[in-house]
Amino acid sequence: MAIKLKEKWEIEIMKQAGETVKKIFKEIVHLIKPGVTTLEIDEAIKNIIYSDGGKPTFLNYRGFPKHSCISLDHEVVHGIPSNDRKIENGSLLKIDVGVTYNGYIADAARTFKVGQISNEVCNKLVEVCSKALEIGIETARPFSKLGDIGTNIEKYVTNNKFSVVKQYVGHGVGKILHEDPQVPNFSLNPDSYYYNYQLKPGLCIAIEPMVNEGVSETYTLEDGWTVVTQDHKLSAHFEDTIAITEDGVINLTR
Repeated sequence: MAIKLKEKWEIEIMKQAGETVKKIFKEIVHLIKPGVTTLEIDEAIKNIIYSDGGKPTFLNYRGFPKHSCISLDHEVVHGIPSNDRKIENGSLLKIDVGVTYNGYIADAARTFKVGQISNEVCNKLVEVCSKALEIGIETARPFSKLGDIGTNIEKYVTNNKFSVVKQYVGHGVGKILHEDPQVPNFSLNPDSYYYNYQLKPGLCIAIEPMVNEGVSETYTLEDGWTVVTQDHKLSAHFEDTIAITEDGVINLTR
């Protein structure tokens, strides 16, 4: 495992990428309404990234065809924006965005409730997933153990009667979208290297709990990208890129 710690100047560049990510989530809110296609949102995201002097990290990454991942309802991650996919009232919309600025990346995801949602389980799912991310970030203190992040996330999620996706995890971030270390959202063997790895100053990671209403298992659709819950129940996703420093944690995308 080759973990690459970042210099302060590198983190400053990642902050700039994170500023564009923050702008995206702020400016696309007006588009998130029934009748809008996921492709329209993706085009808006593309325009913001390029106007800020950045590049869309996801475009052509391992062959991914669009500028962002947009997933609906029981889709967990990696949904492909399309002109055929219209947002409906009551939908859960998940937007995952990566921005590359001067060679460095910031990565984040948010779940949006579209219109009025009377389903209390749905509302609680979004609330629990958002809080799970906060718990993960609060756990990630300098020289704390990497494994404590997933342990605390999973404990909180399961105590609220939901499940954590285990096929997909958080990750290191820098010049490459998915760097070491992996950052699971679930408990690891306490004797494992990953669990006991200390979060050293200079480490930049994306923490991204994916929380399901039902079972944790998922599968991928025939398009080769879109991941859905095995039981087709709802899923939520929140993510931030953070930097560990000697003075604490900097959230680069919030």
